[in-house]
Parts: sequence; structure tokens; C-alpha cells
Amino acid sequence: MKTQAPIGDIADWGEPVSAGAIACEFDYPVYRRDPDAGPGPVVILLQELFGITPTVVGLGDHLVAQGFSVAIPYLFGAPHHDARQALMPLAQARICITREFRALGLRSQRGFSVKLRALAEALKTDDSPRGVGVIGMCFTGGFALAAAMSEVVVAPVLSQPSLPYALPGPWSRAVPVGRAEMTEITRRTRDDGLCVLGLRFSDDRIAPKHRFAALQQRLGGAFEVIELDSSWGNAGGFRPRAHSVLTVEVREESRNEAHEARKKVVRFLKDRLT
Repeated sequence: MKTQAPIGDIADWGEPVSAGAIACEFDYPVYRRDPDAGPGPVVILLQELFGITPTVVGLGDHLVAQGFSVAIPYLFGAPHHDARQALMPLAQARICITREFRALGLRSQRGFSVKLRALAEALKTDDSPRGVGVIGMCFTGGFALAAAMSEVVVAPVLSQPSLPYALPGPWSRAVPVGRAEMTEITRRTRDDGLCVLGLRFSDDRIAPKHRFAALQQRLGGAFEVIELDSSWGNAGGFRPRAHSVLTVEVREESRNEAHEARKKVVRFLKDRLT
């Protein structure tokens, strides 16, 4: 039988904490889980477009097992559904045009970026003295980079960032943050030693290679890229349309390249946060 991606149940995380109890500027509930040994360095895990799916929770569970305190903001979608059920097309369209998450816009700051930075600053505690990590995936991929405009975010991870949508022309080359955000993040890589980790599949048109090339041009060696081969006949057996590096495509097998990519993400977080 073909193995499946690791999954988890968000119900095991208890009830989400009300936003105001964490940061008054952040108006989304947040699920949080600490390691059994007690709170550790904080990682904010942003859901994919289809909600807090079982595979997103599976990644969160893995990070907790690695010693991190993980916070998952509940942004949209249905937290107990899988990706095929979570959002109807009209709901997706509503999310794409709202000012918080606006998908149709080139290099424009999105409202959620400001709120996410407020959340990161509120979560930085004595248990996470060096700063906070943020992982964004697909629709939320670019928000992890935008969060790094705040000095408390020291480990941003962009997995297959899909905003702005990769339409023909400049859209596929557009960096996933606003101009002011890009300027400050570039400064931080130069002056503060900020490092950014990006992940994608080689043939993923949703997270185009031109976008990663544009980020490398701006951030230079501070932008580390993990690219998995998804071309026809690839050795890893990935589908040409493979997309979700850290969730759907992971198998708990060392020969699985997405499994190895997840290990590299954990190492990056530990190097930067501990």
C-alpha cells in the first residue's frame, strides 16, 4: 500500500486562544501547542489556502515533537476538513480579493502582514529569546517573508509562495511582498544577518521559478533555496503538478525528498532560534 502524508487532528490542540489575549492587533483565533517538556522556541505555522487541513496539523505536530512551541492562526476555511472539502470556489474568490489577503496585486502590502508582525512580536518570550520563526505555504507563503520586516522574526520559511498569482507577464516574476517590505527585508539581510529559506518543486507553475530568481537577485546569498525535482520521470516519483513540499508530498521515509526537505527546515529553525 502506498504510504500517505503525515496527518494530525487539530482537536488534539484544544480550543484556540482568542486573539485579544495574544495581541490586540491580531483578530484571528490561534491554536497553540507546546512540547511535553515545556515551552520552546516559537514557530508560527500559517495554513495553506484550504484551511487547517490534517496535513498542516501533521506538520505542526512534527515541529512540536522537535521541541518547538507552535502557533497556528485560524485564518479561513474549515479546520477539520481536508483540502477537497474545505473551501467552495466562491469562498476562495472572496479570500483572494479581500484587503487582508489580496491575491490580485503586484508588490503591494497586504493587511494581514501587519497583523502577523504584531502576533510575532507578542509571541516572542523568554522561551524564544532569539526571535520567532514563521512558515508560510502556498497562499500564505509570502506572508512569512513579509513578517521578517519585524526584527523579532529571524527564521522566515517560504514554501511554494503563490501570491501574487502567477499570471503571464510580470506576475510570475513579482516578489510576494510590498515594496517597503522588500526594502526593509533586504536591509535586514545585509545589516542583521537575516537568512530566508525558500522551497518549491521544479515544475511548479503556481510558485514559479522566476519569482525565486527575483528573490535571489534581491537577497543574494541570504536566500537559500531547496528545489525538489518534479520533472517527468523524476527519481523521487513526484507528480509533475506536485506543489505542497512540507505537507502533502511528505512521506515518513528517508528516501522521500520532501521528508529530507522537512528535516532541512527543522535544522534551519533550530540554527536560527536556539
